[in-house]
Amino acid sequence: MKAELNKHRVKNAIILAAGFGSRCVPLTYETPKGLLEVYGQPMIERQIEQLTEKGITDIIIVVGYKKEAFDYLIDKYNVKLIYNPKYMTKNNLASLYYAAEYLNSSYILPSDIWIENNIFNTFEVQSWYSSIYIDGATNEWCVTTSASDKIKAISIGGKDAWVLMGPAYFSPSFSTGFKQYLTEYYNRPGTDDYYWEHILKEQTQTLPMHINHQSGNVHEFESLEELRVFDPSYNNASNNKIMQSIAKVYNIPEEKIRNIYPIKKGMTNDSFHFAVDNESYVCRIPGAGTDLLINRRNEYNVYQAIAPLNICDDVVYLNPENGYKITMFYKDARVCDPTNANDVKRCMEKLREFHGSGIKTAHTFDPFERILFYESLWSSPSCYKDYDSTKENVMRLKEYIDSIPKEYTLAHIDSVPDNFLFINKDGKEEIRLIDWEYSGMHDPHIDIAMFAVYAMYDEKNVNFLIDSYFVEGCPNDVRLKIYAYVAICGLLWSNWCEYKRQMGIEYGEYAMKQYRYAKDYYQIFNNKG
Repeated sequence: MKAELNKHRVKNAIILAAGFGSRCVPLTYETPKGLLEVYGQPMIERQIEQLTEKGITDIIIVVGYKKEAFDYLIDKYNVKLIYNPKYMTKNNLASLYYAAEYLNSSYILPSDIWIENNIFNTFEVQSWYSSIYIDGATNEWCVTTSASDKIKAISIGGKDAWVLMGPAYFSPSFSTGFKQYLTEYYNRPGTDDYYWEHILKEQTQTLPMHINHQSGNVHEFESLEELRVFDPSYNNASNNKIMQSIAKVYNIPEEKIRNIYPIKKGMTNDSFHFAVDNESYVCRIPGAGTDLLINRRNEYNVYQAIAPLNICDDVVYLNPENGYKITMFYKDARVCDPTNANDVKRCMEKLREFHGSGIKTAHTFDPFERILFYESLWSSPSCYKDYDSTKENVMRLKEYIDSIPKEYTLAHIDSVPDNFLFINKDGKEEIRLIDWEYSGMHDPHIDIAMFAVYAMYDEKNVNFLIDSYFVEGCPNDVRLKIYAYVAICGLLWSNWCEYKRQMGIEYGEYAMKQYRYAKDYYQIFNNKG
């Protein structure tokens, strides 16, 4: 009897805590979602304590975003941490892939749920997934079940349905079957956005699982607004520096900051929408490692200098110490489409108008110095085997750039298509140039090259871009100079990407293309010079 019972003993629990939790911004900019507190206790700690109450002490936590924040759990609960290096580019299927060796009579839990009454057991007979009932339309994973609550089919989205939410239990046989699919799905093209539940959805017939009814007991919080409803302390005591800063700017309690949602996770910064008294705003938060890359005091001075031009976003607040920025939110705004010739021509016209304004600041931007600076931040050598020779070639261009006449003015430097914002103002479409954090004094023609490398243009499109800026015709020596800038900018951003990559932030094709610009346009410059 005891031997039979032990066959059903739960061996471990795997908690998935690698993700960013974008819908819970701005809280998750500072704290991983699983470590957010509900009624004074981090959600993940409540899970761990509920598991240990049932004798489940072998607990594995898969981490990624802000992984160091979970380290204290090793000492406090004797848990094991596993790092998911793909947390930025793949969904939670990757987290289970990296924990696959532990799958065997296991509980699988998302770290960001709150379970009121303990639903775990020392022994389990069959595989199950926690499920709650939702009235009305929903985007959750809806299930159709048999009379015995065995899952027959799963659909993403539905109406008046039982949905998958919370922990699941993998029996030994389920674990074995699931692992056979896991590697295949992980390596299959097009599955980067897959949750592990996609395997369950597509293999329902071969991976039998039941639902475990838990309405009213398992809670998932998709946003700060939902947290506020469940735990009223979040109305005015979020303990979040960003929320506190916004409240101070507007001299209001935090509860008046509403309608919060992420807008984008950028290469340098993150941003989110919020509303105060029916007015909408955007808050920009510097991304990981940005403090080493950006001089926020210089950025502040640039915004002061360009204020009379009415060329940038409408700034409400800019902190020159930490880089927090609040601007007006433009409804129905769009960014430049680099494949649209008319968009590109209009952006180059705007860029040339700005360059002609004669605005100056006290600081400069030196791309050669920045190439070396970004390299100095690396913790290991370049991932490119021929980096040394590529760098040597690009640095040779300095002598040429220094030798030719140039008229320095304030350059945007980050003049990429995404930073040209088309907005509707008083019935007319205007272009605003945003994100001036890299801006400094330089040859303004470098901005043309910056647009080109971000748009990942081929040589034909680079020449179209140049011709769109120089509507009266571009002298050959200036075109050659811009080719040189393309090579310089390519290595500049390639080195920037390498720094970010070593921090665990990948930029995929963009990073590879920048390195190619450094090599290819050095050759183009040589061949046409």
